[in-house]
Amino acid sequence: MIVDKLIDEKEAAAWLGCTVSAMRKWRLLGKGPAFCRIGRLVRYSEGDLVAFVAASRVQPGAGR
Repeated sequence: MIVDKLIDEKEAAAWLGCTVSAMRKWRLLGKGPAFCRIGRLVRYSEGDLVAFVAASRVQPGAGR
């Protein structure tokens, strides 16, 4: 098992180029990258952020 570094929502938002409020909204709506809740803390693994970006890719002309 490979263990990724866990980062907080501020770091994850910066990594994705979005706001912390966007990250919170995505969690509330059940969208966005997978996350871990450790007590009251929310953490994201770098591997999950990479997977989220990869899954969000759209090829030009797709769906036409």
